[in-house]
Amino acid sequence: MKRVVLFLLTNLAVMLVLGIVLSILMSVFGISNRSLGGILMIATVFGFGGSFISLFMSKWMAKKSTGAYVIEQPRNETEHWLVNTVAAQAKKAGIAMPEVAIYDSPEMNAFATGPSKNNSLVAVSSGLLQHMNQDQAEAVLAHEVSHVANGDMVTLTLIQGVVNTFVIFIAKVLAGIVDNFINSDEEEGGSSWTYFLFDMIFQVLFGVLASVIVAYYSRKREFAADAGAAHLVGAQKMRSALERLKQNHPSQLEGSMMAFGIASGKGVAELFSSHPPLDERINALR
Repeated sequence: MKRVVLFLLTNLAVMLVLGIVLSILMSVFGISNRSLGGILMIATVFGFGGSFISLFMSKWMAKKSTGAYVIEQPRNETEHWLVNTVAAQAKKAGIAMPEVAIYDSPEMNAFATGPSKNNSLVAVSSGLLQHMNQDQAEAVLAHEVSHVANGDMVTLTLIQGVVNTFVIFIAKVLAGIVDNFINSDEEEGGSSWTYFLFDMIFQVLFGVLASVIVAYYSRKREFAADAGAAHLVGAQKMRSALERLKQNHPSQLEGSMMAFGIASGKGVAELFSSHPPLDERINALR
């Protein structure tokens, strides 16, 4: 319930901010929201605006939604090891030291997030620390550090912004065409219930297709992060970690945290999965 409420409040705040920005831009440039230029501006503001606001809020959202505890002063040997390991890997990868956190979950998982290479968060689950040996956990940390070093968070945000813009723009244009056809006797279209209905239908349909593109990119970045981890700690440790993940609990991560996690949920259709099958990743490391 806490996650749901946080998600709804955050999205309402984002929509409000983007709505205000859009109103200002429309007034300044004198663009009608029914013209192609106006529709393109709406699509761009909401497509890229939502993605970039989510990116800049990603660390805060990740901490709040998972209840992650950020290690500021290590309290025990495990926390000392985590901080020292991430620090060594970050130095080798050429990035600033990420924040290191632990979140309570029975699954073996971890994720990286943050707005830039030098402002990031690497978090591991309590289940990973309990069920993986040190070499395997080191490889998982290296995988997440590689996501940060590769700039995957920013790149995925740009891709998401582009596909969001196209989805919104094409959906609104097609909805306007359908609305004008249905309400051809009326002088003005674009504001009837049929317009809003078809706009929603087209956005859902094209949004599903767009998610296939984003998921395809995410799967490619997983292979790159595995290769980065192999460079940092050795391919054998990374293969061992992936083999261990075969006995994992279903993932509880959501959104961008799942995309940059070490493991995703099972039983997800491959086209929409953010992660390739574990066996494919293991074979790639060979």
